Amino acid sequence: MSSFKAPKGTYDLIPPRSAKFLAVRDTIATQVKNAGYGYVETPGFEDVSLFSRGVGESTDIVSKEMYTLTTKGGDQLALRPEGTASVLRAALEANLHKQGNLPVKLWYSGSYYRYERQQAGRYRHFSQVGAEAIGAEDPALDAELIILADQAYRTLGLRNYRILLNSLGDKECRPVYREALQTFLRGLDLDEETLRRAEINPLRVLDDKRADVQKQLVDAPLLRDYLCDACKAYHEEVRALITAAGVVFEDDPKLVRGLDYYTRTTFEFVHDGLGSQSAVGGGGRYDGLSEMIGGPALPSVGWALGVDRTVLALEAEGVELDLPAATSVFAVAIGEEARRLLFGKVTELRRAGVAADFSFGGKGLKGAMKDANRSGARLAVVAGERDLAEGVVQLKDMESGEQQAVALDGLVEAVRAKLA
Repeated sequence: MSSFKAPKGTYDLIPPRSAKFLAVRDTIATQVKNAGYGYVETPGFEDVSLFSRGVGESTDIVSKEMYTLTTKGGDQLALRPEGTASVLRAALEANLHKQGNLPVKLWYSGSYYRYERQQAGRYRHFSQVGAEAIGAEDPALDAELIILADQAYRTLGLRNYRILLNSLGDKECRPVYREALQTFLRGLDLDEETLRRAEINPLRVLDDKRADVQKQLVDAPLLRDYLCDACKAYHEEVRALITAAGVVFEDDPKLVRGLDYYTRTTFEFVHDGLGSQSAVGGGGRYDGLSEMIGGPALPSVGWALGVDRTVLALEAEGVELDLPAATSVFAVAIGEEARRLLFGKVTELRRAGVAADFSFGGKGLKGAMKDANRSGARLAVVAGERDLAEGVVQLKDMESGEQQAVALDGLVEAVRAKLA
């Protein structure tokens, strides 16, 4: 046994469970690709300032949870704690916003890193699929992304989740609310760190999960009571569009996402079967982020859905994904001549697009057939010296047990016919 283990707070994805993660990623990706989103991939680390400016100095992510490092050349880098800032940076660097086709619609998938206390559903290394629509201020875009995420979860078979929706206002109306909230918070019995946070970004205090803090926030002023007419109209249009699409949601006037860049629409997908770490995904509009990181004004909206959280939610509901077998055909050779010949046929099957595997290691018939059973293959191709002398192989249906002799030169066509 190796003396090395995965670092604390991380996990390895290994078969067969890894197939669930791939299925979740693929299902989410299919929804956004069908809606015109193109794939983008960014480095696993970025300049620290990208996150401190965009995500926010006062957030726990930046102040407590980022993995940072200094290169030999003295550059300050951070493992990416989230995807939006990196994707927007990549779009700006490539001048995608100048190509005359706004919004720029991008999706991504990858691993992200935060130094957090390990608990069920919360890891220091986690996987997400995200989507961003950059460069357009349109409630239909906000609605599109919410609908696509809902569609992804529904396609996977997830049912017991809730969509929480709120508006955080904009630069016109939020300052008035900010002042009212700060005045309220100064009158509460809060610890020094929380009071300091209230002065920097009071909305972050609303996101505090501690019961004693939440108890004091019961009578806190609500942002919806301070929204300007433009933000109210925008939010009502988002609500109307997703309602018309048959998407059920809950208005949550206290919903505040944990990142500083959000404006107007904010939403979260929560699953009550996951305990305290109930969020499986979320996002919102971030109209000022581009300017925060040195770009032009580019109103944008996006989300990130947790792959590991979604898998846990599926397991909590007892949803079994319909996963195709990794192997359709398993070849079992008896004798060296059969071994060489069937190995060539496996290569031929693969080139024809059939998922095929081979009994490696020189096992006998009994051991090789056990491998065939374990592979989940629908068909087994078995051949020995007598079969080869007759120019045939035995094609066995692993479900029914039926077996038939098939001409060696017609194997590919016979397999295709059986699998059709």
